[in-house]
Amino acid sequence: MSVAFVKEESAEAASETLLPDRPISPHPNLVTEEGLKALESQLKQAREAYDATSTIEDVNERRRQAANPLRDMRYFAERVRTAQLVPGPVSFDAVAFGSTVTFSRDDGRVQSYRIVGEDEADPRSGSISYASPVARALMGKAVGDVVSVGDQELEVLAIA
Repeated sequence: MSVAFVKEESAEAASETLLPDRPISPHPNLVTEEGLKALESQLKQAREAYDATSTIEDVNERRRQAANPLRDMRYFAERVRTAQLVPGPVSFDAVAFGSTVTFSRDDGRVQSYRIVGEDEADPRSGSISYASPVARALMGKAVGDVVSVGDQELEVLAIA
């Protein structure tokens, strides 16, 4: 094909609009009530961002600008569709999904984390995914129990 018939800008734009899907975890999509609301909100924001691209006149620029919101819409639509709402814990006898657990490490650090779904986990804000090694080791444990995670031991100090 002659180069005269190929618009280089269009080829570049096409490669920018074919973004790979965001990876979906193989774990069940367990969510807290707050986590489900956050997923729904993120889906709404992605839809709004995608809709906003419809006003862009240049087709190549519109495709470029729509690529991320379109990928996010697919991801969040799937996460909302597969979400399994887990009610908050009814007892604080053992660590469970939705619990906030305080534990000490071998080095003396004391940490508290709420165990939540993968999409809502943010260790800096005090939440970890139920699928993380620390959460998996702590699930079902009671105050005073000690678990090994890697080369460290964690002792459960409190469950809320």
